[in-house]
Amino acid sequence: MPILKVIEVMGSSTKSWDDAAQNMVSEAGKTVKNIRSIYVQETSAKVENNRIVEYRINGKITFEVGQ
Repeated sequence: MPILKVIEVMGSSTKSWDDAAQNMVSEAGKTVKNIRSIYVQETSAKVENNRIVEYRINGKITFEVGQ
């Protein structure tokens, strides 16, 4: 039976929430191996001059640490 660990992370993008999620996984993947899934808990955006300039997400990444 695999052992799974969950960490809480934040991601951002100037393009979209989907891109922010991908950035979150890509950055975490630099130090965390065997990522199994992500859970997006919260979305938000930074607004300047009535335009969204940055998409942000808070979420959890689940990864396998052993068997």
